[in-house]
Amino acid sequence: MIQNAEQLRALYAAPGERALRKQLDHLDVHGRRFVALSPFCVVASGGVHGALLDASPRGGAPGFVKASEDGRTLLLPDSGGNNRLDTFENLLADPRIALIFLVPGVDETLRVNGRARLRDEPAFTGQFEGERQRPRLVVEVQVHEAYLHCPKAFMRSQLWDATTWGPRSALPTLNQMIHDQIGTAAPAESQDQMLARYRTQLDEEGRPGT
Repeated sequence: MIQNAEQLRALYAAPGERALRKQLDHLDVHGRRFVALSPFCVVASGGVHGALLDASPRGGAPGFVKASEDGRTLLLPDSGGNNRLDTFENLLADPRIALIFLVPGVDETLRVNGRARLRDEPAFTGQFEGERQRPRLVVEVQVHEAYLHCPKAFMRSQLWDATTWGPRSALPTLNQMIHDQIGTAAPAESQDQMLARYRTQLDEEGRPGT
């Protein structure tokens, strides 16, 4: 069992100069472009549950996360969810945050680490006035580290190659899995019923005044 950094490093070669130097303290023109094209990111946080961490998917139209012109700040809008608020409660307890941005069809990813604040002032939420839904709050991320990640993970997984995808029927519906986990007596809705319900919710989000 590996118990210290010396044991760990003995198993691997030293990182190359390029791998170390690519880390920036802000988003350069390429990082900002990546964010502008990204419709999806994963947000990691931790704080409320001690040693346990949390990773949460976030999505929207490409560029739903806004980067400042100097590349030192990101604005991540809230969107409708399950109201557990795990990420937000974590960030109140511990402002450290990490994000991975994805662009469909692109094997490289963008990693951003920093510190976050929850902002509900109109100066922040108003920046998303013309979007699908004005958020209740915005996560303001002060960028401390930003770097592009190589494509090997996506090349190995062939994530974007539809010919490698198995049928959706390989898994039960989300509703059926949760139904089994919590032992509810209510009948499970079908995949089509669940998707129709979510589409209705998304359509309601996009209506003026919602």
